[in-house]
Amino acid sequence: MIDLALLRENPEIVRRSQAARGNDQSTVDVALEADRSRRAALSAFEELRAEQNAFGKLVAKAPKEEKAALVAQAKDLAERVKQAQHASNEAAEAASAALARIENVVIDGVPAGGEADFVELRRVGEVPAFDFEPRDHLELGELLGAIDMERGAKVSGARFYFLRGIGARLEIALMNLALDKALQNGFVPLITPTLVRPEIMQGTGFLGEHADEVYHLDKDDDLYLVGTSEVALAGYHKDEIVDLADGALRYAGWSTCYRREAGSHGKDTRGIIRVHQFNKLEMFVYTTAEEAEAEHLRLVALQEEMLTSLGLAYRVIDVAAGDLGSSAARKYDIEAWVPTQGAFRELTSTSNCTTFQARRLDVRHRPAVDATDAAAQGAAKTQHVATLNGTLATTRWIVALLETHQQEDGSVRVPEVLRPYLGGLEVIQPLGDGRAAR
Repeated sequence: MIDLALLRENPEIVRRSQAARGNDQSTVDVALEADRSRRAALSAFEELRAEQNAFGKLVAKAPKEEKAALVAQAKDLAERVKQAQHASNEAAEAASAALARIENVVIDGVPAGGEADFVELRRVGEVPAFDFEPRDHLELGELLGAIDMERGAKVSGARFYFLRGIGARLEIALMNLALDKALQNGFVPLITPTLVRPEIMQGTGFLGEHADEVYHLDKDDDLYLVGTSEVALAGYHKDEIVDLADGALRYAGWSTCYRREAGSHGKDTRGIIRVHQFNKLEMFVYTTAEEAEAEHLRLVALQEEMLTSLGLAYRVIDVAAGDLGSSAARKYDIEAWVPTQGAFRELTSTSNCTTFQARRLDVRHRPAVDATDAAAQGAAKTQHVATLNGTLATTRWIVALLETHQQEDGSVRVPEVLRPYLGGLEVIQPLGDGRAAR
């Protein structure tokens, strides 16, 4: 939910944001009118209720001979209060629905437009060149006995897979490398639930236009399977006042993630680029609104350190407003070079959601004041926190790793930074003799 004060006092800022996203600007005027109607209906209800309370005291003190008439008036007043309350509730629901159609206000400088309108900020590393015909990640994975798509489809259907042998070890190594990076930078590790309640999924903004990509257990449970641990981490402090006196709260959530990939039929059907289930280590931060943009850059820097240490060539892009998703006010993607596709493909996303999610989930903090001023401390009003999220490792990284570090015989060099997590292994060798198919 956007800041109501901003909507009321600076609606033009909200209109510009909606336009940059490619959304209908009239939603702002509809929301303003719904907000006015809600406040008017609430005021009318509260006035009538106050009148009812005062009248109740009058009835209690009235002489016996006057009470019958007064009780009749009280019943009429009670009915009017009931109707006013109903009208107030309806107006509140209408306002909530109107406000829900307004996405987070984008930060100044975010490119306008859709998916193709991103701005490339920088490229890092040398795109690998081969003096042989490179194999794609699936062919390599099969040679190494690392990826088994055929049996994944047999067991679970299309876009499922098995990571086996060195493939399983490689993913665990990546995740542990990322976990160590997170620990070194003050993140608290969490293994998060992968099923969440509707209000948590709604609060993070995942039940909007992309709701069809979310798996829902809709019979006896009414729970959602998360597509990222961001969802559970955002709900971790729901309805709480968190302490940011010593700085931001930083969490690293390790979880399995699930996505229906609705609308992606025919796209990336080969291999493990776009699948229904994968593992991910997600950074999540609660901080003050004032520190959010600086924190955003810190998260990107950590991601770049990871990709550089793995020897991957990549670019950083500033995602256009129309491709942000409803909760993000700015998003940076990092895309690694995938040799056989001759293209950069997304490996990480990092979003600054400002106070949008925290308003929905009611996560607040109490601003710092002069510790010697007891009155100021007591009067300090709570404020909503800002939330940020970003990928630190995920299954898809295996694609870029295998293809970038492959050798002509089908073997793959292990980046030095990963070797301690793989028992010192320097080169992953093909199994040979058909063993990969067994």
